[in-house]
Amino acid sequence: MPFPYASPEQIMRDRAEYARKGIARGRSVVVVQYADGILLVAPNPSKALHKISEIYDRIGFAAVGRYNEFETLRQAGIRYADVNGYNYNRNDVTARALANVYASQLGMIFTDSIKALEVEIVVAEVGEVAEHDQIYRLTFDGSVFDEQGMAVIGGQSDTVATRLKERYRPGAPLAEALDAALSALTEPGGERPSAAQLEVAVLDRNREHRKFLRLSGPRLERLLTPAKPATPETPAAPTAPEGGPKPPPTAPEGDIDTGSEPPL
Repeated sequence: MPFPYASPEQIMRDRAEYARKGIARGRSVVVVQYADGILLVAPNPSKALHKISEIYDRIGFAAVGRYNEFETLRQAGIRYADVNGYNYNRNDVTARALANVYASQLGMIFTDSIKALEVEIVVAEVGEVAEHDQIYRLTFDGSVFDEQGMAVIGGQSDTVATRLKERYRPGAPLAEALDAALSALTEPGGERPSAAQLEVAVLDRNREHRKFLRLSGPRLERLLTPAKPATPETPAAPTAPEGGPKPPPTAPEGDIDTGSEPPL
C-alpha cells in the first residue's frame, strides 16, 4: 500500500474542493432566454480571450475557469459538431448530444486524472420556438443540469442567481433581459461595467442559418443606454393681442418639408 494513504472518498473531496475554489475566483457568466432567443453575458475586459463562443449553427458555448482548459473543450466540441454535421445532417448536431460528450470527458478527467479541470460550462441551443430552447450547465465532475430559462456559472453563482431571479421575466425583450443580467452581475451599490468591459452575444432565432451574433460597439451601447422619457406635448401656437402685430403664418401639420430624409 503506498504511503501516505488516502481513501477514495477523501481524494474525490479534495479534487472537488480544488476545482470549486478555482472556478469561484472567476467572474460569473449569465445565460438567459429572451423573446427572440438566448442571451449570453460575461464581464470580460479581454478582447482576445473569449468566454462566450459559437459551436455550431444554433449552438452557443459559455465557460468560466481556466482559459486553456475550457478552450480545449470548446475546440473539441467544434470538431465533434463539424464531423457529425458533415457525416449525417446538420440538424443532427444538438446541444443535448454535445452536453453528453462534454459530460463524459469531464467525468473521465475528474475520476482518472490527478487534477480536475477548473471549468464550468454552459451549452445552449436556440429552437424554432421558445419551448424548444435548451440550456445545459455542466460542472467540473461531469454533472449535467437541464436549466429552465436561465443559468449562472462561476464566481458567486448562488448570489448572482438569486438577484437574477428577482429581475428576470420570461419572454422579455432583449434590452430588458440584458438589464436583468447586468443587475444580477453587479454588486448592490456597485457600478455596472461599461460596454468595453462586457462580452455579450445572442442566439437569435430570427437570423438565417447561423444564429450566433456578438453584440459590441454602438449596438451594445444603445442597448445599455436607458430609454429617454417621452417629450412633452408641443405647446399651442402664440396668439397676438388685440391691436398688435399678427404672428407669422404656419403651415398645416404635416405639410412642412425640410428638404432632407428622416433618420433611419
